[in-house]
Amino acid sequence: MTSKVDEALGYEQARDELIEVVRRLEAGGTTLEESLALWERGEELAKVCRRWLEGARARLDAALAEEESEGGDEDGNGDGGRDSG
Repeated sequence: MTSKVDEALGYEQARDELIEVVRRLEAGGTTLEESLALWERGEELAKVCRRWLEGARARLDAALAEEESEGGDEDGNGDGGRDSG
């Protein structure tokens, strides 16, 4: 379960911390217990990033759907009003 602190992380913060966790795991030199703790933290950070990306995708999809419903295809040829030739 993601903590309230994790929920407050921005995408870039979570991504940067996840990169650091991966770097530490790849470098080795940690105990099994430390490695497990890093892995668990990485999983939580990945969830935070995934939620941010899913939210961004939903916002983009909504904006595109709104644009289409407002007549984004002005000339009726399916290219959104852009000249194809």
